[in-house]
Amino acid sequence: MTPPRRGRPNPRKRVAGKPRPQEQGDPKQAGSRQGASKQGAYAKRRQPDRSGAAKAVEPARDVHTPEGVRLQKVLAQAGVASRRASEELIAAGRVTVDGQVVRELGIRVDPSTAVIHVDGMRLQLDTSRVYLALNKPRGVVSTMSDPEGRPCLGDLVGNRAERLFHVGRLDVDTEGLLLLTNDGDLAHRLQHPSYGVAKTYLAEIPGPVPRDLGRRLRAGVELDDGPIVVDSFRMLDSQPGRALVELVLHEGRNHVVRRLLAKVGHPVLQLVRTQIGPVRLGDLLPGRNRPLTREELGELMAQAGL
Repeated sequence: MTPPRRGRPNPRKRVAGKPRPQEQGDPKQAGSRQGASKQGAYAKRRQPDRSGAAKAVEPARDVHTPEGVRLQKVLAQAGVASRRASEELIAAGRVTVDGQVVRELGIRVDPSTAVIHVDGMRLQLDTSRVYLALNKPRGVVSTMSDPEGRPCLGDLVGNRAERLFHVGRLDVDTEGLLLLTNDGDLAHRLQHPSYGVAKTYLAEIPGPVPRDLGRRLRAGVELDDGPIVVDSFRMLDSQPGRALVELVLHEGRNHVVRRLLAKVGHPVLQLVRTQIGPVRLGDLLPGRNRPLTREELGELMAQAGL
């Protein structure tokens, strides 16, 4: 009987510090591990739930309306671009319908119900909707009718068949930009403080104006109904005894600009609102109105979360 040799290593016994064969980068075993990993990941994705149905990624919602109008024609009729240019916008993925990016040129939609955005700006396809910018003159009350017989907004747009209402208001002594519409959803959002649509005012105030007035207004001023913060303030003109300043703020409280400037010792002599969001008063004459442009309306809707 031959005694066992001493010192012969046991091939099944791992030497400390030495990696196992599969840890040395065996390509066959590495490949099998990768394959198993991929299969395992795929199996995880396709693993049935308790009801026995296989889980899968939810497909994009179908926005095609067979009896509708071709999307590129809708864009062209809305004045976005020519039909050919509209096709390029669609192919580039810049158009969404009901929240879905559309790249197919054959898609048809119902213009009366579809919510369409181009580059993030919504198109208003409902031709019954009216959106007007009005330059309210001084001495006109911000109501569509007045039981006391005073001049009102209704007198300025009385020849229109639509039932319009004003977005916000200006006091009788303040002139400038007002928006009129029959779109109740947009009007409500524009007046809601959570959307914070900026409004710009020009105010003539007694001078001289101290250098730190802008800093004080941006830091916040306490009024009777709570603090008010101005987004921006700048001096436009200064003459002996008077100054013209511009303020931008998101607040819509009654007489807020007048109360704010009176609180800091500069009561308003004359006040004009010149801008609401992207809509500017420009050279619109007092008492006149104009329809909003497609770009103005799109940006206004975007700021209102529509």
